[in-house]
Amino acid sequence: MLPPDPDDREDGALQPSRTNSVVPAEAPAAVPIAAPERAPIPTVAEAVRAAALRLEAGGIADPMAEARRILAVAAGWRPIDIVTNSRAGLPEAAVERLECVVAERLRRVPLTRIVGIREFYGRTFALSPDTLDPRPETETLVETVLDIVRRSGFDGRSCRILDVGTGSGCILISLLAEMPAATGTGIDISDGAIAAAQENAARLGVAPRAGFEAADMRHFDRGSFDLIVSNPPYIPTGDIAGLDPEVRCHDPIAALDGGADGLDFYRVLASYSKRLEPGGWLAVEVGAGQAPPVLDILTAGGRVAERLTVPDLAGHIRVVAVRPQPSSEAS
Repeated sequence: MLPPDPDDREDGALQPSRTNSVVPAEAPAAVPIAAPERAPIPTVAEAVRAAALRLEAGGIADPMAEARRILAVAAGWRPIDIVTNSRAGLPEAAVERLECVVAERLRRVPLTRIVGIREFYGRTFALSPDTLDPRPETETLVETVLDIVRRSGFDGRSCRILDVGTGSGCILISLLAEMPAATGTGIDISDGAIAAAQENAARLGVAPRAGFEAADMRHFDRGSFDLIVSNPPYIPTGDIAGLDPEVRCHDPIAALDGGADGLDFYRVLASYSKRLEPGGWLAVEVGAGQAPPVLDILTAGGRVAERLTVPDLAGHIRVVAVRPQPSSEAS
């Protein structure tokens, strides 16, 4: 055994060898981890343009207008707010909501179905999967009936209205809201539609004057009415497959399918003339090109004192109305 190195001796004690000593390595300096970069908040105008490009690529009609409507929903704004805030940054919550709504629209879910409401004749109606999504063209039926009421002396009277195939109740409720003395009944084969109509009537303040009943229009035979209105199913069965996905996949097929020629339910409605009070009117919405055959169907059963065909804003005949001739007017 080798003697200790004298240089390692200090006061008779052994010291660690300098040649064999271990110097701890210094820990490496901590490298700061950068926070992930957040995407810049777009301005309102930028968000609209980006959404419109995605909608256009997805085959959505009128993508710029649709993008504006979507952004108004996402931000909880009025349409005018999009214009006045076009250079402002879009609120973060609205950015997230916008992404969700655009994704749903690209799946061809209608915006009205996404938000669950439809504006109709100046009022907001709740929708459900059991109801047809009311179209602006149906406002022509409401306006036609109100014009009939004004010129026929029903205005201010406690007349009775029957809405056949009421759906969301938008036709009957709109009429009752414009006719404070009137009462009405809405029938529909769908329990879900009846529930939606009752909810809308209560929220819009006409429930005390509106009754709703789940019933098959082919077997309903109670009561007499001054006005009978209907927007029945009128799409020919063979045409349903070619409808836009927004309609075909999201409106109830039972509210669309009018049979082989689209006229099945008008044939049923023709028998409703016998439930009209003297001087009463039957008014129905019709599809493109259906006015002549519908008039033939509704007038085939007897004399008619008056008949009307009314175009919508696009110039298409949208409403057919007839007033059967009471026996006292027969020659």
